[in-house]
Amino acid sequence: MKKINADVVVIGGGTAGMGAYRNALLHTKNAYLIESHVFGTTCARVGCMPSKLLIAAAEARHHALHTDPFGVHLDKSSITVNGEEVMNRVKSERDRFVGFVVSDVEEWDADKRIMGAAKFIDEHTIQIDDHTQITADRIVIATGSRPMVFPQWEVLGDKLIVNDDVFSWETLPESVAVFGPGVIGLELGQALVRLGVRVEIFGLGGMIGGISDPVVRDEAIATFSEELVLHLDAKTEVSLNADGKVEVKWEQDGESGVFVADYALAAAGRRPNVDNLGLENINIEKDPRGVPVANPLTMQTSIPHIFIAGDASNQLPLLHEAADQGKIAGENAGKFPNITEGLRRSMIGVVFTNPQIASVGARYATLQAQYGNKFESDVVIGQVSFKNQGRSRVMLVNKGHMRVYADKNTGRFLGAEAVGPAAEHIAHLLAWAHQMQMTIPQMLDMPFYHPVIEEGLRTALRDVAAKL
Repeated sequence: MKKINADVVVIGGGTAGMGAYRNALLHTKNAYLIESHVFGTTCARVGCMPSKLLIAAAEARHHALHTDPFGVHLDKSSITVNGEEVMNRVKSERDRFVGFVVSDVEEWDADKRIMGAAKFIDEHTIQIDDHTQITADRIVIATGSRPMVFPQWEVLGDKLIVNDDVFSWETLPESVAVFGPGVIGLELGQALVRLGVRVEIFGLGGMIGGISDPVVRDEAIATFSEELVLHLDAKTEVSLNADGKVEVKWEQDGESGVFVADYALAAAGRRPNVDNLGLENINIEKDPRGVPVANPLTMQTSIPHIFIAGDASNQLPLLHEAADQGKIAGENAGKFPNITEGLRRSMIGVVFTNPQIASVGARYATLQAQYGNKFESDVVIGQVSFKNQGRSRVMLVNKGHMRVYADKNTGRFLGAEAVGPAAEHIAHLLAWAHQMQMTIPQMLDMPFYHPVIEEGLRTALRDVAAKL
């Protein structure tokens, strides 16, 4: 058993862990990075980047099949999808992105990078498999998250897949049952449909894409239902049929049916990887999910020298949030006991469907909880439909709806939710305005070009202004 004394130990080598380690090194060279699986980050290997590569391929076919309204007519029978070529590009480009991340990791001292599963022995001692024990003054937990797999799905064996498995396919399957109409399920489900795969998406509670605003959610359901088979509040039962295929029996609103597929994709959310860390061996405050509670401005847990960052922290499971949290946690661990509050940016979220889904600042449900019985009187809502928005109609992407929220007493912009074209770009404008704590009149003083989709945002802002 190798024994090491360290100033800082970072558990997890993903986006948050790399950020934490990089910033800890600015204050001490006696820092160690532990990774249980492989370096390369969830985003680059099985998340943000490969999913966008699959979506890009899907968009190419979709555009080719929908040129007629522009007066451009193609021979649709000649538009074919080579599944092997699609997946080869996804994997080769994915590997390129991963390579950049791994190159960064390899620049760090190899003796300070340890492979193995870490577990707390006590508040200062970390056991790594059966080969190394580190006594550390400060510790950062950055162990990431993993897809949730419910027990009733386990009867499917290797026919049950998660998003990680999708990006290992040699070619595209004929059919997939997607469980979970959230960010991952909706993105991958729509991409597969547009690539010619038969897909049905199953959910509970009527939710879609994480949208909390009922008006935007209804518009999203109506829009995506034109293209996707959605069962958003279905009771399901899964099994393998005699042919070894996935069989999904479903019931919803008095209707029932059976969908047979090659695979079932579990996309019903992710859970923080903190359950096998030996947290029972330390007296740390945890939330109802068993995740250590942390100050969002310092990432410090109830044990002063232990910090947590990234998906493991159960705050916002997004890459840019993981990077920010890792920086804060690493810097505070490095210079402990001198703790400072780090920059936490305004919330921004994007779902890369078509049309896209976006949320900025405080969402509708968040404001309902914050304002309570004063929500109706103190929160003003402006809106715009993209159906008749000029540039959107020109481009034939005129679908969707945006709602913008403001405080009636101060005029301050509070947040927004939207489904529609160019939502990723509009969301950035709104996030910058939110972080600058701008009022609606100040936002309307900003320049808007013509003709652009962003003029739809101005329409929504004018609607809010008229009600202030």
